Amino acid sequence: RGLPPQIAGILIFIFFAGLPGLPLQSADPQAGGVAEKIGNDLSAVMDAHAGFEKPLRTFLREYCKDCHAEGNAEGGFDIDQLKVDLLDPGNFARWELVYDRVRSGEMPPDESLQPAAKTRNEFGTLLAAPLVDIHQASKSTTLRRLNRREYQNTMNDVFGTRLNLERLLPEDARSHEFDNVGEALGLSMVHLQRYMDASKLVLDSAIENSVQRPEPTTLTAWYKDTREAEQHVGKSWKLLDDGFVVRFAGGGYPSGMLRGSGVNQAGRYRVRITGYAYQSEKPITFSVGGTSFAAGSEKPIYAFFEAPPNDPKTVEFETWIEPKYMIAIEPYGIDHPGRYQRNSVNDYDGPGLAIGQVTVEGPLVDEYPSPGHRLLFDGLNRTEIPPANPRDRTKPWYVPKFKIDAQDPAATATTVLRRVARATLRRPITDEDLSSYVTLFSDRQQQGDSVEDSLRTAVMAMLCSPRFLYLQEPVGQLDGYAVASRLSYFLNRTLPDDLLMESAGRGDLSTAQGLRKQAVRLMQNPRFDRFLVDFADSWLDLREIDFTAPDAKLFPEFDPFLRHSMPQETLAFLREIIESNLPIRNLVESDFAMLNSRLAEHYELPDVVGVEIRKVQLPRDSVRGGLLSQASILKVTANGTNTSPVTRGVWVMERIQGVSPTPPPPGIPGVEPDIRGATTLREQLDKHRDSETCRACHAKIDPPGFAMECFNPIGGYQEYYRSLGNGDRVNKKVGGRQVNYKIGPKVDASGTFVDGVSFADFREFRSVLARNDRMLARTFVVKLLTFATGREMGFSDRAEINRIVTAAGDNQFRAGDLVQSVIASEIFRTK
Repeated sequence: RGLPPQIAGILIFIFFAGLPGLPLQSADPQAGGVAEKIGNDLSAVMDAHAGFEKPLRTFLREYCKDCHAEGNAEGGFDIDQLKVDLLDPGNFARWELVYDRVRSGEMPPDESLQPAAKTRNEFGTLLAAPLVDIHQASKSTTLRRLNRREYQNTMNDVFGTRLNLERLLPEDARSHEFDNVGEALGLSMVHLQRYMDASKLVLDSAIENSVQRPEPTTLTAWYKDTREAEQHVGKSWKLLDDGFVVRFAGGGYPSGMLRGSGVNQAGRYRVRITGYAYQSEKPITFSVGGTSFAAGSEKPIYAFFEAPPNDPKTVEFETWIEPKYMIAIEPYGIDHPGRYQRNSVNDYDGPGLAIGQVTVEGPLVDEYPSPGHRLLFDGLNRTEIPPANPRDRTKPWYVPKFKIDAQDPAATATTVLRRVARATLRRPITDEDLSSYVTLFSDRQQQGDSVEDSLRTAVMAMLCSPRFLYLQEPVGQLDGYAVASRLSYFLNRTLPDDLLMESAGRGDLSTAQGLRKQAVRLMQNPRFDRFLVDFADSWLDLREIDFTAPDAKLFPEFDPFLRHSMPQETLAFLREIIESNLPIRNLVESDFAMLNSRLAEHYELPDVVGVEIRKVQLPRDSVRGGLLSQASILKVTANGTNTSPVTRGVWVMERIQGVSPTPPPPGIPGVEPDIRGATTLREQLDKHRDSETCRACHAKIDPPGFAMECFNPIGGYQEYYRSLGNGDRVNKKVGGRQVNYKIGPKVDASGTFVDGVSFADFREFRSVLARNDRMLARTFVVKLLTFATGREMGFSDRAEINRIVTAAGDNQFRAGDLVQSVIASEIFRTK
């Protein structure tokens, strides 16, 4: 699509057949157990453990048959149906479940006949051997493709572009919560077509089509000069003698769109806005965003600022703006009671936001030519083809055309392709690596293409090849270049930089000390922000922050400023616990929060002024502190109308406790909240648990969900549910309007853990959870390793994970130490 058929066919051939095979296995497999000695021959591994189940069945018949055999199948589990083919993932999972339940002491239950400790341990040892070896042999068979965000980062970083390539590519499948797990990242013909489109788009953007550095232009705009001013001054807007226009309310109509500030091309722009808080003793917060007349266009918010009282102040920032987008400014925290009555505002004495001159300067160019242009054309004689009429150069529609003069085109192409390969393929390049691309270049030359067009085709082929799209990780001990890629895509979410590649070439990354040194450097790189965003998007599900929209009648206080601040709190919190190396218990119980004025207002915490997120010490009795009380987490675990103890309980089990609850049996209906306020979900769940089928799982799921019921779907603290049906009316206004919701049933946040420990409210629940810091550390380590290696952790990884966690316990399981230990681990350095 978008390419001549012959070129598309050549690219497809090169991807599937025309390149040397990827290195899938190292020459010297790591010595060790059965799996390492016989490599990936899974059948041989299974044969080595033939008959493993015979001594185990004796144990199962003795201690488990009353509930799980001979027609009894509590929880849907029947030991008579356990099959011995561990190569089948379902069979493997069932035997793994047996191992976990027996070793933990959960099975047999207390009221049943109990095995001696020695017998229980022997059972675990016998079952662990085949589970370890089968998992060890199978975990290294999957190639890992770059996911959409990794691909976008890599392309933009190499070529110096700022393109949104993610939206061009098919959505990546997820394995549990992660979208970078190799087993879930397939490759289709649609993917390949989109990679062709993306590579063409990147080259078009990176290659300069001008003969001199483009100069930025400056747009100057005032609200007083717009057609909106003609309609709204004296009604919704007030024009001052100094030319400033005052708005007394944000949102709604008329909006803060500023005509005359629209840009013609995408790029990075410097925006300056002069304004102040009018008739106010306090600063007024305002947002600066973008708006467009294009159908279906998004409305991004670029930044938030505060306008000081009375004296004009100019704020300045740089941001990426798409073409045809105009600046839109919206105030927050003010509202004119008569805004919808269309009365004159000239006599209104309430606070407003006064805005004067707005300038938009750009596109700003840091490097000319771009890194991508230099990558392709440095050292080449690329000159403009003179137009037939030299005066055409002065015309606004003129686009220069270029040619490359090369005495030996094939040699020139080899030089360029070697340079591109070194920059993109993440390991040393041989002549064999380049041969297919040089052949393709020569073929396009023979078909009559120019040197530049032939080079572009060959480079596109390289960018659509498995050597680029997949991480090259040999089975067993990773070599230095594979470790460099794994480390860089983990912490900076892009390909290794020159320093990391040099470190790999020297062998520095073969030691834990060398890895730690580079990890510290990468964590100080601004690109570490990408790790925080991507890891939180997956682990904590922050990518779903906009999946639901809060009901405006139930939660009228939800606004764009609060929405913008929610994930910023969580990202700043993760950065703080990692960079300050805080004990892992802070994940659920901390004496601080990362807040700005909007979050503090939402949390009913005083004395926090300003739009910037900063560390704030909390009162000793605060319900805030830790992830579970953060508005972002509470929003993604609710549906916008009401909360669900089941949804939040499952989230806590999976993301914090590291346990995946068993899916509900088929035919069991879900529990739907009653928004009329007649009954609570807790009351409905009490009936739900009357079913023996549901009781065991809900005994684990419900307690954390009940504890978090004291937070509403947008993260506000609640002692009573809100209702649109039954209940007493609330005498409260938000944004100058009377709220519509009523006071519903009282919240009961008490509960009892499955081990019998009870809690009266969220604070007690959080304290109980925080005391199990080993569990918190283990979950954190498992999530980090999954994200870092691109595969789910399994049975053969348990010993190494336990070693990491145990070692960290000597120093309070500190978060930064855990990140470093993950990077230095054998799991990180092997495949």
